[in-house]
Amino acid sequence: MNRKQIPNPVKAYYSRRFIDSPDARPVRLLAEYLEPLERFEDVHIRDTILIFGSARTWERDRALSHLEEAKRTGAPVEAHERELRMARYYEDARELARRLTEWSKGLKEGGRRFVICTGGGPGIMEAANRGASEAKGQNIGLGISLPQEQSVNPYITRRLAFEFHYFFMRKFWFLYLAKAVVIMPGGYGTLDELFECLTLVQTGKIHKRLPIVLYGAEFWDRVINLEALVEFGTISPEDLDLFHRSDSVDDAFDYITGELTEYAVDRPGFGL
Repeated sequence: MNRKQIPNPVKAYYSRRFIDSPDARPVRLLAEYLEPLERFEDVHIRDTILIFGSARTWERDRALSHLEEAKRTGAPVEAHERELRMARYYEDARELARRLTEWSKGLKEGGRRFVICTGGGPGIMEAANRGASEAKGQNIGLGISLPQEQSVNPYITRRLAFEFHYFFMRKFWFLYLAKAVVIMPGGYGTLDELFECLTLVQTGKIHKRLPIVLYGAEFWDRVINLEALVEFGTISPEDLDLFHRSDSVDDAFDYITGELTEYAVDRPGFGL
């Protein structure tokens, strides 16, 4: 009796049915740890400067073009005037990233030090990756898969463009590499990252020194009132010293490079 030839079975790690299943979640999590680690080691990334901020902030020329078009067509201008005001933070993030990249490239240390890292999207993230690219420096984009399929910006070093499925694995890689953090004006995601950084430093879960810059006095003075937390007794007065307020590229650059020179230049490598 003739029997049908049985096709070769699919290896488990090639099976999409299995890999996408709940049972394979530990495998997917491990992949989001090991695959980025392999890439960072391959290109000798030692540590990063992390820049967070809104995905909805445009460069000045684009914001100005939107406003002029609205005026020409008689459309409402309020939203475009706001875009133009906020464009200052795009340009500041771009310039700060450029200057920090030039500074890091001038260090006489082995490996790539203090590489600019963002969430990989548009807005402030694009600005920071763009500034680093303009300084001819490698830069990182840790993207996340979202329902609206937000793509990574075009300024990220191709080898260092990532897309994560799990937010907490992405957050791990943000902070595991970071030696400094800049928080530009942003929305829920930016606030989430700000308070996670502050919580981890406050509770001692981050052992390395991690300078945190809260950038943009007009924005942050209106959006959060951390002094009120002291008044209500929910944080200690010294918890306000966990971050540095800045409102200029010069000040932020001097603070970050001063902190990194004193506490991090001679201590390369990953670690919380």
